[in-house]
Amino acid sequence: MSSETHLSLALISQQTLAHYQANAESFKAGTANHDVSQNIAALLRHIHTAAPFDILDFGCGPGRDLKQFVALGHRPVGLDGTARFVEMAKADSGAEVWQQDFLALDLPAARFDGIFANAVLFHIPSQELPHVLNQLHATLKQNGVLFSSNPHGDNVEGWNQGRYGAYYNLETWQSYLTAAGFTELEHYYRPEGLPREQQPWLASVWRAV
Repeated sequence: MSSETHLSLALISQQTLAHYQANAESFKAGTANHDVSQNIAALLRHIHTAAPFDILDFGCGPGRDLKQFVALGHRPVGLDGTARFVEMAKADSGAEVWQQDFLALDLPAARFDGIFANAVLFHIPSQELPHVLNQLHATLKQNGVLFSSNPHGDNVEGWNQGRYGAYYNLETWQSYLTAAGFTELEHYYRPEGLPREQQPWLASVWRAV
């Protein structure tokens, strides 16, 4: 996998967060009506403890999905590295939101029944992905569930319109998650009902074992 090796991890994180900070309002407006109910349902149906669930909305952005988890009666906590998104998510959802850089996480052990990582994990450079996945595994309770949705690709990474991204195919993504101690429950491509070449998103659901 190619990489921007001349840039430090700190700079990758700093520039990606700066992009979202500068474009927070337009990002919120542009994604407000995105329907990810299929993804939320995919996470929730695999959590086998009694509701309400403790859910980490990892990369919660301005809080659209965090608000939905609250409305469904669960106990979500949001997490994002962008200060403006944290402000928005708190205001819109009323939920607790943590501001943490994805490359410098400080997560409590065995805290969550599920993690909702929608359109976020692809921002983590490949060299750091195993460490982050291990941290997510550790913050899940026994048999907890991780949902992830990422734009897929041919195992390349680099800068894309001011943001750093890594774009994996299914087999590579599966290898990362399996190595981190997860067992696959299901995967699918989005949006629904379109030919594969018109489905840029790979969604997958995993159990921590």
